[in-house]
Amino acid sequence: MGALHQRKDALSWGRAHHFTHHMAQPAFADELPAILKECGPRPVLARGLGRSYGDSGLNADNVLIDMRALDHVRSFDATAGVLDAEAGITLKDVLELCAQHGGTWFPPVTPGTKFVTLGGAIANDVHGKNHHGAGCFGNHILSLRLMRSDGMVLTCSPDENAALFRATLGGMGLTGLILSARIALKAVPGPWVENEDIRYDTLDDFYALTNESLGDWEYTVAWIDCLARGRSMGRGIFSRSRHVAATRPAPPLQDPRLALPVNLPNIALNKVTLAVFNALYIRRASRKPTRKVVPFDGAFYPLDAIGQFNRLYGNRGFYQYQCVVPAATEREATRALLTEISQAGVGSFLAVLKTFGDKPSPGLMSFPMPGTTLALDFANDGAPTLALLSRLDAITRAAGGRIYAAKDGRVSAADFQAGYPQWTDFARLIDPGFSSSFWRRVSAGAAA
Repeated sequence: MGALHQRKDALSWGRAHHFTHHMAQPAFADELPAILKECGPRPVLARGLGRSYGDSGLNADNVLIDMRALDHVRSFDATAGVLDAEAGITLKDVLELCAQHGGTWFPPVTPGTKFVTLGGAIANDVHGKNHHGAGCFGNHILSLRLMRSDGMVLTCSPDENAALFRATLGGMGLTGLILSARIALKAVPGPWVENEDIRYDTLDDFYALTNESLGDWEYTVAWIDCLARGRSMGRGIFSRSRHVAATRPAPPLQDPRLALPVNLPNIALNKVTLAVFNALYIRRASRKPTRKVVPFDGAFYPLDAIGQFNRLYGNRGFYQYQCVVPAATEREATRALLTEISQAGVGSFLAVLKTFGDKPSPGLMSFPMPGTTLALDFANDGAPTLALLSRLDAITRAAGGRIYAAKDGRVSAADFQAGYPQWTDFARLIDPGFSSSFWRRVSAGAAA
């Protein structure tokens, strides 16, 4: 019996796309050449924990290779902080390994969840709340091993197969199977962070707090009330954090304390419930900085406490929208985006606003640019939702910005290509045996 099995349950985190896939689940890396051979002419894509929101991690009617079992630590230099691990290892696994060595090493860049794989973090060149100082995940990858569709394994680094290395960082899994990677961790005083939450009233306040914080705080981000209008537009809670030493031992990493075993009814999240939540949530923070020393887990990964929180949107699923607009146009464009969203009366209780610094990623298709990024969820209400997202695309494009591929499930080829003018250079480096639903859509047939 072959390794491929037809499945219909491989969903993205947004749960808005439902495709049939041919799936393989290798237990060891040495099974991969035979799997690739069995795929024949069908395009291939690797899959990790499925935390991409749209269709960049899906490959409708074609092959997905589940890489989660390939999660071994190849080596860890606890003196230099260099980890060499297979692509299926999770960020949670890395954090637990660091804890075993005293908690004095930490991932240099972390997204908003620890439930992502190393391969997924590389393929999406993830960023965190410390982009202004640390850049993207790809800035800290020393080298990686890549298996192409013909079974050849290449070592890629800034000095070896450099073009393919740059294409793989943020390359959405299209350059081949990432087998393993060497990453430089960062030294920290321990597993605790000092955190401040500050309630603010206007979009200008957000930028003032950001500029005030960048010099002394490693991590900055704001939750915003996406329904606020007028002078209150952009109001929210600004959070800033930094690693600190503490004599107390840190508690173990949290697993989800609450899980949603089924999808909630579609009416559970609507304009009324969202407005009530936003009004109550913004009052949780003081206008004066509230400083606490807390374990990093709760500060960096609050949503990890809720298992399958994506089921909040019901059977219809949702779209996440994340864009970045450049510094030259950021205030006007961000205000225009928030105006469009508030006038539509939709959005999410998970609306995030933050700025990116000017440290470039080596990744050819990396998302961040110096400027402001906005991310929030929209329940999938069909045509009205898609029309709103297209209006947001138009604002982003006019401002010279772009959309994050890891979050997208519907951007047009024209808007994607305008945001990533280097996409044709990237297309030439894609493995001919790899593809995705996302890439077939945004490449408009030029690099299927």
